[in-house]
Amino acid sequence: MDVLKNMTDEELVISYSIGNNLAFDELLIRHQKNVYNYIYFIIRNREMAEDVFQETFIKAITTIKQGRYTENGKFRAWIMRIAHNLVIDYFRQERNENTVSNDETEIDLLNNANLCEGTIEDQLVYGQILQDVKKLIHFLPESQREVLEMRYYQGLSFKEISEQTGISINTALGRMRYAILNIRKMAEENGIILSVG
Repeated sequence: MDVLKNMTDEELVISYSIGNNLAFDELLIRHQKNVYNYIYFIIRNREMAEDVFQETFIKAITTIKQGRYTENGKFRAWIMRIAHNLVIDYFRQERNENTVSNDETEIDLLNNANLCEGTIEDQLVYGQILQDVKKLIHFLPESQREVLEMRYYQGLSFKEISEQTGISINTALGRMRYAILNIRKMAEENGIILSVG
């Protein structure tokens, strides 16, 4: 582990990209405080900040594993830019959910699908999607299923999952990513639609 502590961020990225998961753990240890504090300082909501923080590192893992990381010697700036973009996405989503257009266009509030809680048909479709997802979860490898269930059904953060299972946060993030990819793949192969509308 001391070897990793002496490596530069760039060396750790390369090491992680060729399969050394401990290298990413070291990157996480080095940068998690700054990244989280930056996100929390802007969002001011602990739960949402944790979600954006976790999404930041999932995105970093995905990018590195796909061989698309090209920011030579600037990992910290790169990870902070990912966090910044996700914070912007968070506020865009918040704004879209909480605003009503005030332009000159007349809005029919009583007949606008975007303002309704959903039709009975939507609720039935959503219920079917949940049933389909639960079935697909049973086909996941045990390690992926465990992380997915702890995150979505128990509402645990990746840090809590890491502590309870004895795996690194990086490993938990990776297992969650593969669980989602596998569910999507199984759904596609079996003609199952996992979206409403």
